[in-house]
Amino acid sequence: MKREESQPIGYVLKRYPRLSETFILNEIRAMERLGTKLHIFSLMRVEGSLVHPTVDEVQAPVTYFPARWLWAAFAVVKAHAEMAVWAPSRYLHSVLLALWWSVRSRRPLSVWKQFLRSGYVASGCREHNIRHLHAHFANAPATVARLAGVMGNIPYSFTTHAKDLYLTPKKVMRRRISSAKFVLTCTRHNLQYLRSFARPEDLSKIHLVYHGIDLAEFTLPPTAGEIGVNGGNDGDAPLILSVGRLVPKKGMADLISAFHLLMRRGVRFRSVIVGEGPLREQLEAQIGEQGLRDRVMLAGAMAHDRLVGLYEQASVFALAPHITQDGDRDGIPNVLAEAMAARVPVVSTSVSGIPELVEDGRTGLLVHPRDPEALADAMERLLGNPALRQKLALAARRRIEGGFECWETAKALQKLLPIGVSA
Repeated sequence: MKREESQPIGYVLKRYPRLSETFILNEIRAMERLGTKLHIFSLMRVEGSLVHPTVDEVQAPVTYFPARWLWAAFAVVKAHAEMAVWAPSRYLHSVLLALWWSVRSRRPLSVWKQFLRSGYVASGCREHNIRHLHAHFANAPATVARLAGVMGNIPYSFTTHAKDLYLTPKKVMRRRISSAKFVLTCTRHNLQYLRSFARPEDLSKIHLVYHGIDLAEFTLPPTAGEIGVNGGNDGDAPLILSVGRLVPKKGMADLISAFHLLMRRGVRFRSVIVGEGPLREQLEAQIGEQGLRDRVMLAGAMAHDRLVGLYEQASVFALAPHITQDGDRDGIPNVLAEAMAARVPVVSTSVSGIPELVEDGRTGLLVHPRDPEALADAMERLLGNPALRQKLALAARRRIEGGFECWETAKALQKLLPIGVSA
């Protein structure tokens, strides 16, 4: 057993740490608190200097690819040569897999990019005595984990979320499910989709594990004013908070249009939208065109400790996701669960797995996607009804406590991993 305890689980991530992936950070922290030894492989370097403070709690070492291309090329060639000499038959198997996938892929260069990465990860697994690889996202990280696992004779698993699931061809997903030890997904909606095309013999591999929230970060006392009627100074207009990357599927343009309707109706409010992304200029222009500059602020990216402070000030949390033309969508946005944990009444759309978390009229309000008028109606209803805000906020907090606490959800993953037991 001592040998098992010295063998960590390898986590393969596209980029670590990442502001928009607090759910992965929470899982890693929870797994470590449960006694699981981890080693993180990040396929890309940290983007910017802004990180969540709880990153400092993570004990796992992180292996990054070398930053300079010349050194990276040398390191990758060295790693591949090492794996080819150490296990020539398995290495050849991985080469043939990559060749077969690239022939059938619409993006063959991407396949070979992941192959190069996989040799580096496989070498790292050998160096650190990794016994299992778990990838977050079914695209590049899962491909790297699969190929590295073949080279190193290591089982792998992966968690699939939203974009990576719905934008990956079913035949490719079917192949990845078959090769994995197990597969996790974060919504029942995703689970049903996966089971609709997976091979019958692979159905038992697919498991539902919701993203977990660290409730210790949301300790607003129930007696602090009225629950669900958070706010700043008495003279401030009620704050409608939204958090999400500024990308099409988040529906921020619909939300801003709903704010315009609220303004025209004479509703008193202010809004802060936290997040960064390619649509920022377009959304700023929309805010200006609709006369909302004195009411709506795009706050940019924000570390989690500052964001928690905004939750405490908010009277309503609003998010308007929709399914884009290419099929991209959210699963259950983590920020909805965070708002509910912070006792902020939420308004969102009935897309994908969101109704699994937000039950309309009980733990929040749901409207159809791409409907700014319905969104405005729901926000106006909450702003004008403190009793409803309080009722929804209390029920929402109980919902999070009952099924979305990260220390509990991590146990489901831990049970599936080859965790050693103390002697």
